[in-house]
Amino acid sequence: MLALMMVKINNCRVFPIHFSITIFAMICLLGTAAETQAAANISPCPNGMVLISDGTFKMGADDSGFLEERAAEDVSVSSFCIDKHEITNAEFTEFANATGYITVAERSLSKEQFPNLPDDQRAPGSLVFQPPAEDAEQVPYLSWWHWVPGANWRHPYGPDSDIKGRDNYPVVHIAYEDAEAYAKWAGKQLPTEAQWEYAARGGLNNKTFTWGDDYSAKKANTWQGIFPFFNTKEDGYNGIAPVGSFPPNRYGLYDMTGNVWEWTSDWYSVGHNYKAHQLNPTGPSQEQSFDPKKPGDGALHVVKGGSYLCAKNYCSRYRPAARESQAPDTGTTHIGFRLLKNLQV
Repeated sequence: MLALMMVKINNCRVFPIHFSITIFAMICLLGTAAETQAAANISPCPNGMVLISDGTFKMGADDSGFLEERAAEDVSVSSFCIDKHEITNAEFTEFANATGYITVAERSLSKEQFPNLPDDQRAPGSLVFQPPAEDAEQVPYLSWWHWVPGANWRHPYGPDSDIKGRDNYPVVHIAYEDAEAYAKWAGKQLPTEAQWEYAARGGLNNKTFTWGDDYSAKKANTWQGIFPFFNTKEDGYNGIAPVGSFPPNRYGLYDMTGNVWEWTSDWYSVGHNYKAHQLNPTGPSQEQSFDPKKPGDGALHVVKGGSYLCAKNYCSRYRPAARESQAPDTGTTHIGFRLLKNLQV
């Protein structure tokens, strides 16, 4: 049977020509199905974020040589959205301009927190990585970190430096309080350690790296050479790289390995006690937080992902299972963050 008039079925376009009703109905149904599928493919995540579907994974590692990474089986997380890349200088500038926010590194050191510190040493500042001379044969541990007055996110290496031309680089010198303030302004949250690690693995459960088990296939900004004496810069970068400079993991997330360490909302303790067989687990309470390697530092937060300073001979934390503790009031030239948005169930 032929249609001899203009016909419209469902939301299909009108055909003002002779057309087989059967064929016409099939086209309409196909069109409707395509529209339904397109609607289903619309992400519930804001721009710049990736949807991570719920799942279960083995968190941590038992074969890394680091006791603090002791694994927990069958850790589950609900679906969530997470930033494709670390928060950039441009994004943090927008926040600071909109709110007038002053970061921890831009504030004078308080008398309450540092009662014995002379007034002339209370100037704002932060920790900056400064490598020793390449001809040095031996240097004291951690001597490559220097307190630099005037160093902050706007001036990463001190008052004579700036971030001009570095809009797309990850913001650094960010204390936990700063990351939380940005998250509140953006209507998002810092990820838990379980959420962060699940996303970093990109579906490659039980693999050593975000790209698999082969270190030589490395796809991340880390230190090449002998840390801290010389960096061969084989990947083209001597320090932080612009976000997205290296291939993403299988979830489309950039720099989940290397570049800068990233804050999580979890307080730190050794291992993953009580996380096995749990849904959306979090870390210990602030009162329970303790790192035996840093007994005088009090409660610490978990940071993940490693940084451009991680090398085979030092750190080796460029793995999803890797974790480190960090004082919440301390930012450096290699600590940043990315955010997450929990989905309503």
